[in-house]
Amino acid sequence: MADDRFSLYDLRIEWVPGDRCFCAAKPGDHFELHGEQLHFPPGQSWSIYTLAALLPLLPAKQRETHPNDWMTTDALVACPDPNCNAKFRIRRLGKREFRHSETTAVPLTRNGDSDKSE
Repeated sequence: MADDRFSLYDLRIEWVPGDRCFCAAKPGDHFELHGEQLHFPPGQSWSIYTLAALLPLLPAKQRETHPNDWMTTDALVACPDPNCNAKFRIRRLGKREFRHSETTAVPLTRNGDSDKSE
């Protein structure tokens, strides 16, 4: 197929402080997702438990969704620690263009199915 381009949103994930926090997050802590790459500011770290809670949501948040879909309207995610009331804001930034041929070895077909997926 000639045109194999697609777009994904870049995302910025920010810590929104609450009264109690046990993951060592500080005001201003954030990271960005560009394509499939996480980008952390120098010297900043994130709890693996926080990342584990956020990661499943990020690929869906990167994609275009229906205006009425909660994935479009909801931006705050609760901290996975039940004793913490911090939240994490997922913001869509600008879109970035990718090419299917540069992200996978599986060829495109007209109907979207591939013989190489298994």
